Amino acid sequence: MSNIRHTPTAPTRAKVLSAGERIDAHRHDDHQIVYAGSGVLAVTTDAGTWFAPGNRAIWVPAGTAHAHRAHGHLDLHLVGLPAHDNPLALDAPTVLTVGPLLRELILAYTRDPDDDSPERRRLLAVLRDQLRASPQQPLRLPTPTDPRLAAVCALVHADPADPRTLAALGAATGVGERTLSRLFRHEFGMTFPQWRTQSRLYHALRLLAEDTPVTTVAHRCGWSSASAFIDVFRRSFGYTPGTHNRRAQQGG
Repeated sequence: MSNIRHTPTAPTRAKVLSAGERIDAHRHDDHQIVYAGSGVLAVTTDAGTWFAPGNRAIWVPAGTAHAHRAHGHLDLHLVGLPAHDNPLALDAPTVLTVGPLLRELILAYTRDPDDDSPERRRLLAVLRDQLRASPQQPLRLPTPTDPRLAAVCALVHADPADPRTLAALGAATGVGERTLSRLFRHEFGMTFPQWRTQSRLYHALRLLAEDTPVTTVAHRCGWSSASAFIDVFRRSFGYTPGTHNRRAQQGG
């Protein structure tokens, strides 16, 4: 990332982003919780892209240069915490599950950022408790550093429905399957099939945010059938893709 803007204090506020709108690369001296009440949020750093639908939030540690992008209409809520206040003890961006209570706490806390009443301070205390109890989710697309790995990842990102095996993708880029397999495990900590599923889910969320029909999303993202896509999506997010936009609009 270049031309990184430095905003020392991470703001606590709510704002709306239209589909495709971005917040350019910046960093804070504070931690920040980023939650999208509707749409799909993507947070990108030099290390990769973390993505979150309406029942997930992203923890961004203090000092992390990051950029935001909205997929679909984004109802964005930001909660800043001082650098010494790290209830999660996390030093890398992380996707967190947002249950109904945590969601309402985030919405209430960002409603009036200038409120410094004892009631609002108690609200933050409960919010921090709920954060500690939030399960972490592996919704991340890491950025490859090895050019051989980057070439293969670029092919998959360009066409999520590409059915080629790792061996075939390696042949297309002039790299052996064993080498690529080792690179996926070394750089990403996951196998090629695991990474490709993450990539396809990311593309699927983007398409769903644009109101693309579920069957179309399934085929455009490489699943053999709509039912196979629905099964993977449900296991990853806890609900079906057909209810994705309705849940985002209702905040559940």
